[in-house]
Amino acid sequence: MTTTHDLPMILTALEAVAVERVSPSFVRVTFASPDLADLGVDGKFYDQRIKLVFPNDAGELPSFEGADESWFATWMDIPASERGHMRTYTIREVIGEGVETKIVVDFVLHVAEGATGPGSDWAAAAQPGDRVVTLAPRRGVFFGGIEFAPGAARNLLLVGDETAVPAVASILTDLPKGAVGTAFLEVPVSADVQELEGPDGVEVVWLPRNGQAHGVPTIVKVREHFGLAPTVELAPEEAIDPDLWETPTYSSSGEEISETTVVGHDLAGLYAWIAGESRVVTTLRRALVKELEVDRRQVCFMGYWREGVAMRS
Repeated sequence: MTTTHDLPMILTALEAVAVERVSPSFVRVTFASPDLADLGVDGKFYDQRIKLVFPNDAGELPSFEGADESWFATWMDIPASERGHMRTYTIREVIGEGVETKIVVDFVLHVAEGATGPGSDWAAAAQPGDRVVTLAPRRGVFFGGIEFAPGAARNLLLVGDETAVPAVASILTDLPKGAVGTAFLEVPVSADVQELEGPDGVEVVWLPRNGQAHGVPTIVKVREHFGLAPTVELAPEEAIDPDLWETPTYSSSGEEISETTVVGHDLAGLYAWIAGESRVVTTLRRALVKELEVDRRQVCFMGYWREGVAMRS
């Protein structure tokens, strides 16, 4: 399958050219395709999201040959067992240029928790030569999928669990050398800790769970970071937005953001980017917005997944 050049995005098959087990919970796959020569965004990639379509239940990839702008509706009309499985990932790194362009994607295997899905199952067995389909940004055409937008913030806070580690790693790489802040990264086990490149002024703090409940190390550390009591009181179930996604310009709950104002505190120069399990992210949102009274235009909260709920595309 080759890309359909009339589409405003890249829709093409990728081939795995390298597969590396980075740690117990992460597999790194490098993908190639001549069609990635058109890959590009307006500026840095930061936390750029893309879609990957994995083989169907029979191990076959769907064909998008000749697809037009109605491709998604057409694909969705195919029975679920036949159309393959679409999931969202972050570009960890872009290597090379032109037809030699490659993208690196880090997959989480969820081995410690025993939870699997089509993406992690594919990655666990991946070998060079295996193929997936991608939906990715075409240079010069707006695609979306980048939420990191700190503006003139003087201090950064990056928080993520294992599903957000690739995004934070990419953000750190793209930050200016003079950036200042802290990144808290929660991973299943100590062996998942990685060496990340980033500005000297941004401290990276790894938080292995090693058997603790998901989110506990992160909630405690972030609260301590701001001088709050290191308590762990998760947001109630009824408060969890299943589509939690709040940026300085958008709220999945429909709340008005532009009318918010800063209530007197010393965090006016902060920009917080927080992603991971929705209940944990909601809990941290309450700490920053309700307890610390941080202006909601200074925060980006994203529920990448919800514990106990099957991930959607």
